[in-house]
Order: sequence, then structure tokens, then C-alpha cells
Amino acid sequence: MLRRRAIVLFAAFVAASLALAGCLPGAGRTFNGPDPVRGIPFKGLGAWWDVWDWSPTFTNGSPALGLTSVDRLANSGVQTLYIQTASYRNPANVLDEALLRRIVNRAHSRGMKVVGWYLPQFLDTKTDIARLSAMVGVGVDGIGIDIESTDNPNVADRTDKLLAEVRFLRLLHPDVPMAAIPVTPVIWEELNRSWWPNFPYRELAKYVDAWMPMAYWSYRRAGSFPEWGDPYRYTYESVVRLRILTGRPNLPVHPIGGEGAGMTPNDAALMARAVADSRSIGGSVYDDRTTPPDVYPVLGYLRRAQVK
Repeated sequence: MLRRRAIVLFAAFVAASLALAGCLPGAGRTFNGPDPVRGIPFKGLGAWWDVWDWSPTFTNGSPALGLTSVDRLANSGVQTLYIQTASYRNPANVLDEALLRRIVNRAHSRGMKVVGWYLPQFLDTKTDIARLSAMVGVGVDGIGIDIESTDNPNVADRTDKLLAEVRFLRLLHPDVPMAAIPVTPVIWEELNRSWWPNFPYRELAKYVDAWMPMAYWSYRRAGSFPEWGDPYRYTYESVVRLRILTGRPNLPVHPIGGEGAGMTPNDAALMARAVADSRSIGGSVYDDRTTPPDVYPVLGYLRRAQVK
């Protein structure tokens, strides 16, 4: 275990050093793009857990979700559990590792895939790579990179660090499926263009196997731009715009809807129809703890409608 962690940290150090030197391995390499085999974990119906859901460290030892919750998801037809494995608010590369391994193993025993995810700050390349890489050691089936932080106010430097980290992760784990989890382009390209201008859609598409845009229509209903509060429109446009911006009409996309709190079966039905009409590879709602139980039966359509 110590040896594996040492390797991860050394690799992260090398990545940070090379990125700063401007000579990251693979910077000039052309990848073949998304691999349909590697993309399997991102297909179908998914469910999301963050550290406030499952981690004893973040819940004073009393997480709301655990092993029995995995069984509930499996019984509801969920095919992939997306679980946050670390947080910039805690120094650990993997939180509550023994429990996390049990959760991963339980999901696998129930026929589910597990994708770990982390929210990089794009401040310290070494730290970001170490945490994204460390999740592989607990047996997850894929890596999810949550791309939304503005902790680094320098947009150009933030973009450089994102691409450096993704390139190195692809070299470090060439056979591990990897997904980009960005804010929907509806926001970045229309509603709030100052958040991340000139986002590198085409360059990033060379390295990741799937895209999972955060299309939270509930935010629009309660706030500005209520016309985007329609689950169908927000979901469908998030997928279509990503394909245009990446220049890939067949881009594998798995939209994330929600949030789950207050979501109705009708919302779920509209989202499921948008997933099917946009030929997305699956869909999910953020997050499981706040999603009403009567939503999952409707979202089960995503399991049957996924693109093969």
C-alpha cells in the first residue's frame, strides 16, 4: 500500500514539474479519441454520492448512505455508482479508504460499475493528479474529473493545468476509462461566459472517453433564466452543444440532471426523453440522497434506452 502511494505521489511530482517546464509527456501526441470499450462504465442509469453522503470523515461518523444503500441502488436498476473519493477540504488522497473499498466491492458484487470522481482546484497540479490517480487503487472502474472550480482566477493558467493533468492521467492510466464532468455549455457559452471563457472543448476531447455535463435545470427555475428550467430543453441542449463545440457529432455524452431535491416523476420523464432523443449513452441525477424514490422507476428508461 505504501509503495503504491509512493508511486502515485512521485508520478504526480513528475507531472507537476514537467507541466511547469512546458514539456509534459504526450503534449504533442495525437490520441485516437474515445474508446467504446473504455466508455462502458458511463453508459446507462447512474447515481451520485458526494463525501457528505457516504464519508464518516465529513459527516461526524454518521453518513446517510452506505452498504445497504448500494443494495437499494442495485434493486432500483442503477448501473453505475459515481462516488466522490477525495476533497480539497481534506488532505487525504483517498477518504475513508477501508469503507470506500467495501462500497466498491459491494457494488461490484451487485453487478454495478463504480466511477470515482474528484473536484480539482487547478492550483496545485501535483495534488490534483495524486488524488485523481489514487482512486484507481481502490478498484473503481473509471475516473470522473469534475471541471468547475474557479479557485484559480487565472483562466489561461487554469486551462493549462486542466489539460496538463488530463494528459498525464491518460499516460499514467491508459486503459482506465475517463470522463470529463463540466458545467453545461449552456452556461459557459451563453448564460455566464465569464466563468470559463475559451474552454478547450476540442483539445480535451482527445483524452477523455465520455462527457457528463451538469445540466441542473432546478437552478434555473429558482434563479435567473427560468426559461431554462425545462428538463427536456436543458438536457437536450447540453448534449447537442457539447457535440458542436468538440466537433464530434457522435461524442459519448451522459447528462447529469437535477438537482434531485424536489424532482418529480414528470421531470424525470422529460429528462429521459431528452436522453433518448439526443442519443446520449445514459443519464443520472445529482444526487442520490436527495432524489425522491419515485423518480428512479421513471429514470429506469435510461437503462433501456442507452446507445449500444
